[in-house]
Amino acid sequence: MPHTVVIIGAGLAGARTAETLRTEGFGGPVILLGQEQHLPYDRPPLSKEVLQGKKEPDSAILHDADWYAAHDIDVRIGQVVTALDPAGTVTLDDGSSIAFDTVVLATGSRARRLDLPGVELDGVFTLRTIDDSVALRDALSHKGDVVLVGAGWIGLEVAAAAREAGNAVTVIEPQETPLLGAVGKELGDVFRDLHEQHGVTFRFGDGVTGIVGDDGRVTGVTTKDGTTLPADVVVIGVGAQPNTELAVAAGLDVDGGGGIVVDSSMRTANDKVYAVGDVARWDSPVLRYPVRVEHWANALNTGPVAGRAIAGSEPGNDLIPYFYTDQYDMGMEYSGDVPRDSGADLVIRGDLATREFIAFWVSPDSRVLAGLAMNTWDVIDPIKELIRSRAAVDRTRLGDPSVPVTDLAAPPR
Repeated sequence: MPHTVVIIGAGLAGARTAETLRTEGFGGPVILLGQEQHLPYDRPPLSKEVLQGKKEPDSAILHDADWYAAHDIDVRIGQVVTALDPAGTVTLDDGSSIAFDTVVLATGSRARRLDLPGVELDGVFTLRTIDDSVALRDALSHKGDVVLVGAGWIGLEVAAAAREAGNAVTVIEPQETPLLGAVGKELGDVFRDLHEQHGVTFRFGDGVTGIVGDDGRVTGVTTKDGTTLPADVVVIGVGAQPNTELAVAAGLDVDGGGGIVVDSSMRTANDKVYAVGDVARWDSPVLRYPVRVEHWANALNTGPVAGRAIAGSEPGNDLIPYFYTDQYDMGMEYSGDVPRDSGADLVIRGDLATREFIAFWVSPDSRVLAGLAMNTWDVIDPIKELIRSRAAVDRTRLGDPSVPVTDLAAPPR
C-alpha cells in the first residue's frame, strides 16, 4: 500500500507542506483537510489589501482547485477533524475516519475572545479568517466610530485601514505604548506617533469592562474608568490562541506556551506525527533554543521543512522568524527573536523622527539578535545573515549608516 499523508489544517502551513511533498517527489496519497469553506489562502492580505478594499478576497487564495487536482493533492474543505489517533487514524465530525501513515498538524490559531458582556453583539469583530476580513471591510465602509481593543500588530493594521476608510478610531491599550512587548517603548512610541499623526486616538493604561448595545447591535464600549465610548464597530485584537486541542487529546507533548513540541524537522516524539505553523514549538538550529512563532513566514517556511523530512529529503532548517507590516505610507520588516531575559540593547541607525531607520537588538556579548527595518529596503536578508553568523559586532559601526549592513559581521565564532 502507498504511504498516505494526512494534513489537518488547510491554511498556508498545510498547503506548503503538501506542495513540498510533491516537489520533493513524494508519490503517495496526500489528503489536505480544511475546516473553512475556502481553499487554502494567505493571511497577510486580510489585514492589509483585502481589508482596505484594494484587492478582492479571492486574491488571497494560494491555488485554484485545478492546481491541486493537477498535483494529485486531495483537498477536502469544510472537514472538521474531531479526534486524532497517533497510531494511524483521524476521525471527522460525520463519524467517518481516514487512515494515515504520517499526519501533519497544521491546525493554526484562532483569535482570542474577551470574556466580557456584549461580545456577542452585532458589530463586534475579530480578524482571523477571510470571512472576518470581508465582514469587517464592509462594516468600515460606513464611516462611523471604531473602537479597537489592543494595540498589537493586528490592532494597528486595522486602525490604519479604518482611518483610511474615513472612520473615527480609538484604540484602548492597557500598556503605555503600542507593541510594548514586541519592540519596546522607544520603537512603540514611533508607531504611536505615526497613528496619532493620522488621527487615531489612544487610551493607554486603560481597559474594557463591557460592550453595550441596542436592539442586538453595538453602540459603545465601557472602559475601566466608567467612560462609555461611542462605537459602531468594535474590533478585539488581543492575540491568537493555538489550536492544540487535537494534540492534547492525542497525548502529544504540548508545552506551557501552547505549542506542540517538535524537533528541527517538525517531527514530534511520535514518528508518525508532525506539526507546522502556529501550533509548532520547534527546535531552532539557528537560535539554538525552541521557538513558537505566529507570523506569516513561520507558516510559509515550516511546512516545507516537514514536507522535505517526510519525503526523505534533507529538511534544511535554517529559519529565522520574520514579520512585516504596512500601515499608511510606512513599511516595516522585522527578523530575529529577542528573549525577554536576553539583556539586549537597542542600536539605531537612521532617524526615528522620519521613520527611516534600522533598529538592532544586540546581546551583551555583541551578537545581533534581531533587526527591524522601517522604510529602509533591501537590508533584511543581510540582517538575517548577520543573525545566523552569531558574529560579534562593533556597536559604533552598527549604528553608522555609512557602513553597509553586509560589512558588519566579523568572522563567525
